[in-house]
Amino acid sequence: MENPIEIFDVIVIGAGIMGSCTAYQTSKRNQKTLLLEQFDFLHHRGSSHGESRTIRATYPEDYYPKMVLKSETLWLEAEEQIGYKVYFKTPQFDLGPSDHKPLRAVISSCEKNLIPVRIIDRNSVFQEFNGLIQLPENWVGLVTEYGGVIKPTKAVSMFQTLAIKNGAFLKDNMEVVEIKKDSINGGVLVSVKNGNKFWGKKCVVTVGPWMKKLVKSVTGIVLPIQPLETTVIYWKIKEGYEAKFTIGNGFPTFASYGEPYIYGTPSLEYPGLIKISVHGGRPCEPVDRTWAPTQSLDPLKEWIREKFGDVIDSEKPVLTQSCMYSVTPDEDFVIDFLGGEFGKDVVIAGGFSGHGFKMGPIVGKILGDLVMDGETKDVDLMHFRIERFEKNPKGNLKNFNDQVSSAH
Repeated sequence: MENPIEIFDVIVIGAGIMGSCTAYQTSKRNQKTLLLEQFDFLHHRGSSHGESRTIRATYPEDYYPKMVLKSETLWLEAEEQIGYKVYFKTPQFDLGPSDHKPLRAVISSCEKNLIPVRIIDRNSVFQEFNGLIQLPENWVGLVTEYGGVIKPTKAVSMFQTLAIKNGAFLKDNMEVVEIKKDSINGGVLVSVKNGNKFWGKKCVVTVGPWMKKLVKSVTGIVLPIQPLETTVIYWKIKEGYEAKFTIGNGFPTFASYGEPYIYGTPSLEYPGLIKISVHGGRPCEPVDRTWAPTQSLDPLKEWIREKFGDVIDSEKPVLTQSCMYSVTPDEDFVIDFLGGEFGKDVVIAGGFSGHGFKMGPIVGKILGDLVMDGETKDVDLMHFRIERFEKNPKGNLKNFNDQVSSAH
């Protein structure tokens, strides 16, 4: 005998940061919400696990800073509700050649979005960060107050807990194999590998590196979202210097423009270690990951030696961790109605390209707005529509071409 079909207002597929924030938002608005996850909750196979993510408002594109600032408000709001911290503030430091187009675009974007930014030369950088960071000739640094570290696994757990408190239903080990328009009753039928079926008035799909495969199986549409395997890398701080690289000592989150694009966070999750990694990775379906470093570390080692001298041991990393990106050709998000026979009943969100985690709370609010109101007033979604790839396979045109694929 088949199990009866359970009925919901909103079904959210994928319980990473985007799906968990969406379930929190829809349940907060009294929608009977179901959050489905194909693996265990808080697993390590996708893009929303681990110990640290950067939050920053410094982007070459004008549209991301607004989203980051709105998201910051929502991070603090959620922390207040749950009673513990997942977001640890510290300055953000961007560095690169003074004539680098993306870095100049960051300055312009900050000015347009009224984000106070200080531009400092190599001597001032040395003084600002207690002699820890050294810039080459003709490089500059940008300092803003909008920086910090988010604890990702803890953050996802926070939003799932808040969703449950609001009455949401959470089910893991539920691999979705079919999403179908209910031609009789309207709404959407979702089928799971174990035989369970669920009906929802609306459905949100936020399945990270599995997005391309799932959308293709449901609609035949091939979204230009490429999964990448990337590596998070930790390095040993020289003995006696460990405290200098902490948030408590004012050490910043940072991003270095150029090739390769390098990012890092203060020493936090592993005492005595600092995270310094390269943005990017190896094209790879989730089932084919190696869980090993995906790129040569030589350019990163050279960068560490040049910027930190011998204060950080650049001979070899102490720890590496595998993570998945889902990258679009322009590295912008996909947030849109699936369309076709589904019309506005199914909303998809993916292609967060290794820089979306910080914006999870505002993306969750946008997705909640789309399924409940058919629109959102928070953000203009023009840059995130699927149709941009029909007009141009590369997506959004940018006037700092070397930024794409190397600088988020």
